[in-house]
Amino acid sequence: MVMLSWVSFWIDRRAVPARVSLGITTVLTMSTIITGVNASMPRVSYIKAVDIYLWVSFVFVFLSVLEYAAVNYLTTVQERKERKLRERVRNTFVIHLLLFIPLQLNESNSSRKRGLKGHVGLRIIQNTHAIDKYSRLIFPGTYIFFNLIYWSVFS
Repeated sequence: MVMLSWVSFWIDRRAVPARVSLGITTVLTMSTIITGVNASMPRVSYIKAVDIYLWVSFVFVFLSVLEYAAVNYLTTVQERKERKLRERVRNTFVIHLLLFIPLQLNESNSSRKRGLKGHVGLRIIQNTHAIDKYSRLIFPGTYIFFNLIYWSVFS
């Protein structure tokens, strides 16, 4: 189930129904597995090794859903900023056309360079594809690391 939840990192960020249904399905399946395992095990007052494994797996599945929520939110913010920028450029162009004032190349180039400098640091946050690319590596790597520790301790 944990690995199945990672499939969403390869699905296009605009395919909302596919990513949400995959995320919700894996979360519900993990909760069903946890409930079934707990029902079949004897009741004890301490935490069992299987509880640790299942709950950490549940956290990984849930984090993959939160990853898409972050990607979706940042995509919406990015598209809103791009739409405002396009409107601002279009309105500036229309005003210059209406007033018959020629655009001065030096001013437009320098203002364009100044506008880009402030956005370079936010490239990873704005590039939602990068978040999915990093998640494709970080999630499996971290889960493998958890498994190495878990199985070395509990075997």
